[in-house]
Amino acid sequence: MANDTAQSGSPQRDRDPAESSPRTHSATSEAAAEKHEPLSKRQRKKLLKQQRWEEERDLRSQRRKERKQQRRLKRQERQEAEDGEEPGGRKRIRTEPAPSSLRLVLDCSFDHLMPMKDVRKLHKQLQRCYAMNRRAAHPVQFYVTSLGGQLRQSLDEKDRGWVNWKDIHLKTEHFGEIAAAEELVYLTSDSPTELKELDLSKAYVIGGLVDHNHHKGITFETAKKLGIDHAQLPLSSFVKMNSRKILTVNHVFEIILSYLEKASWQEAFFTVLPQRKGAVPVDQDPRTAGGEREEEREEEREEEHESDSGPDAEQTTELHPEVLS
Repeated sequence: MANDTAQSGSPQRDRDPAESSPRTHSATSEAAAEKHEPLSKRQRKKLLKQQRWEEERDLRSQRRKERKQQRRLKRQERQEAEDGEEPGGRKRIRTEPAPSSLRLVLDCSFDHLMPMKDVRKLHKQLQRCYAMNRRAAHPVQFYVTSLGGQLRQSLDEKDRGWVNWKDIHLKTEHFGEIAAAEELVYLTSDSPTELKELDLSKAYVIGGLVDHNHHKGITFETAKKLGIDHAQLPLSSFVKMNSRKILTVNHVFEIILSYLEKASWQEAFFTVLPQRKGAVPVDQDPRTAGGEREEEREEEREEEHESDSGPDAEQTTELHPEVLS
């Protein structure tokens, strides 16, 4: 009898507690499901994208190096041609620059309105203006006024050789102190006056502001407040674009240098304007314009945006200084 009792009780002792209670088994299953919940289709795609991004890191780096090397070789070839050799090894006569009496002034008094990332962009634009003026057929009298604050800090940190720049006037004073009021013309896209030709006796002021339209019209208001002349380049008379007519400081600067050389606004515009803007003559549809981005813009975009921060990193920064268009 005792054995029968023991044998009949043994299955109860050996039974899994989880099997003895349907409610306990259900709770355990739910906990396991929570721990090992399968990824959704979207999550799997995102995970695979991240894995591919990591696996191709070295390949992307190598491609960037190769593109930079190709651009460097092209620039070197162009520079060699400019230094006196034409295709085929023939010597080309290089004309000496003929300095212009025209004054171009970069007004840096808006430093306090910009975050440092935008000041860095203005710094790069200033570097390009300086380099272009040094190579120009008719270099202008280049003034940088109200130099200080964050821009001065950026120059000291990123470009220590700036103190040795030649053929440039670096001033801490406001531009109103370097020329008489009647000689000043502020270039601003909001001016109702269109600039027909350049007056070599004038000092043309370009607003040094990269603000993404946060301070729209500020250069025009500055000119009116100071009681000085203002004007905008005759862009609309010669050019149609498939993007907004906002030009960077260095584009405005180079257009003026090109006009001094070619004596034609249309030639100046189409020599300088980047192809990405789809610039075409006023009698042509800008939607038909194409072409690759100019090299300088491509390099700038790579430096600023082509990082390894992740495949979904935002890469849509655009320069919108409040300068003339």
